[in-house]
Formats: sequence, structure tokens, C-alpha cells
Amino acid sequence: MRAIAIIPARFASTRFPGKPLADIHGRPMIQWVYERTSLARGIDEVIVATDDERIAKVVDAFGGNVAMTRPDHPTGTDRLAEVAGRVEADLVVNVQGDEPLIDPRMIEMAVAPLRADSSIAMGTLKSRIGSLEEYLNPNVVKVVTDREGFALYFSRAPIPHPRDFSEQLAERFGDLAAYKHIGLYVYQKEFLLSYPSLPPTPLERLEQLEQLRALEYGHRLRVVETDLVSVGVDTPADLDRVRVLAQKTAK
Repeated sequence: MRAIAIIPARFASTRFPGKPLADIHGRPMIQWVYERTSLARGIDEVIVATDDERIAKVVDAFGGNVAMTRPDHPTGTDRLAEVAGRVEADLVVNVQGDEPLIDPRMIEMAVAPLRADSSIAMGTLKSRIGSLEEYLNPNVVKVVTDREGFALYFSRAPIPHPRDFSEQLAERFGDLAAYKHIGLYVYQKEFLLSYPSLPPTPLERLEQLEQLRALEYGHRLRVVETDLVSVGVDTPADLDRVRVLAQKTAK
């Protein structure tokens, strides 16, 4: 099966304009993402998808593949689908353009179930939540799965939620086995191409979580557990943290 990775990259950002071009030790963030994605075994091609000429020129400059897209896509998945429709592939990986320290093994782990079973439409990752603060944070998306690792639900709310929630939960939080969603996606290409034509769903709108659309339409979404971590960049403060971590990684 031919697997490609597409990195959607937008210049406009409410909290951090120009984020893909932010400098990290002499290289733009998008180059870090591109190069680390290229290290994943089984990925045949990496493409940056953008509607911005400034990003395209930077990707060209470091020798990366870039595909220009329409500027009016409502979501990154729509942008992904436009590019996927132009290339030969069986599996398409959506790697976020603000994950400069992504571990290539995370990509390999997410791809494996869909490579083994073509009936699985979509896949992603989860990791154990390590603190009560993270569990209660609505910006940390939680996921619960069935016994076979397929998603039952994603939410910004703290799930699963103990019936007898109390102050004592902090002391025994380790027994809860709560998981956060990691925003790396893998799609069977044909499913991805059909995805933008599915009208947005009530739960998707309510939680502002696009992956709920797949569940509401009855598609199986395989969630692989990993203890690997990546640090996303949403704000300039996040970028400072990543610069420190990147320097340590280089050493």
C-alpha cells in the first residue's frame, strides 16, 4: 500500500500569524515538520499543502514538495482532500504543521492498523493523561475507546467521568485511565475524498471536533495508544518551549 503524508500549512492564524515560518534554530518550523515526517518508515512521499506563496517558496527553498490549494477551504481536512485527489496513494496521513518535534514512530504506529485492515476508514493516536489539571482542561481533547481500540467518543469534557467525582480524585487519579487525543490522522484515501461531502454533524458543531463527524456517520476510527509525546505550537510561548526542547534533542 502506498502511503503519503500531507502537511496542511496556513499563514493566517488568530493566535500566531505566520506560524509555519517561525524560526527554530535556523530552520522554519514547516521544515522541521517535513524532515521529521520524512523519517517515518513506510511513508512514500511527503507534501506540504498550502494556499500561501510565502510558505510555498520556503518549502521549495529547502527542497520539499509543495502543493498549492484553494484559499477557501473551511477545514484542514478539506485542504488535505484536495491534494490527495491529485496523487496516487492508498493511505493518507495528516500531519499537523505545528508539530516540529513529532516523533516519526508516531506516524508509523497510526498507519499500521489501516495498512493491515483496509476496512478501517480512519485512524489516530491517544496517550495517557498524566494529571488532574490536564484531565479537566477543555483544551485537551479526551477520547474513550472500546475493547478493540476503536473510538467511542471524543470530548473536551473530562471523560470517562467517575460517578462519585470528588476532591479525592486528585489522590487516586492514576487509577482513572483517562486518555487524551493526539491530532495525527490516517485515512483510507477513498474515505478522505468523500469526507468533505459529508455535512457537519450536531456533535461536531457542539464540541468543535471535526473527528466526531466520522463517528456520527457510523465510521470506525481506530485509536492507537502511544507513550511517545510531541509538543505542538499554538502560541509564541509554545514556540519558546519548543526551541529549548529542540536544542536538547540536537545535543
